[in-house]
Amino acid sequence: MNLIETIKTRRSIRKFTAEPVSESDIKTLKCAALCSPTSKNCKSWNFSFVTNREAIDALATAKEAGGEFLKAATLAIVVSADTTKTDVWVEDTSIAAAYIQLVAHDLGLGSCWAQMRLRKDTEGNNASDNIKKLLSLPAENEVLCVIGVGHPDQQRRPYEEENLPWNQITDIK
Repeated sequence: MNLIETIKTRRSIRKFTAEPVSESDIKTLKCAALCSPTSKNCKSWNFSFVTNREAIDALATAKEAGGEFLKAATLAIVVSADTTKTDVWVEDTSIAAAYIQLVAHDLGLGSCWAQMRLRKDTEGNNASDNIKKLLSLPAENEVLCVIGVGHPDQQRRPYEEENLPWNQITDIK
């Protein structure tokens, strides 16, 4: 599959089978993350690959809503950054997260992004702080998102070019 087909067919998957993600696929996802570009090549990002069931379940409740699907994932990838290295850590980590999700799809895996930055849990605690405590991440790190990954247990229709919002593009010649 070429890259544009990967992009058009990649959709958020929130239902997964119980089959674990293979070590080979995990290594490929790690490679994708580490190949993502960063501003001034500062490599501010950090990635935690979590396969421990109890930890994944805890990640699912790090924020008030929207993370429940993580409980079905067999792999959770916490995407964070050392905020002392750059002021564009959000952009750096966002690019890395997109790379991870595209490569997961290319491997036949499903994935979905759970936003953690600027989110709170049911008691008003910062989701990033909850995750830093759970995974013993450094204080200078901030968590952008958690990506749930697994073997898909649902099918989603690909994007169709004729249905894309072409009116949101302006050509300036």
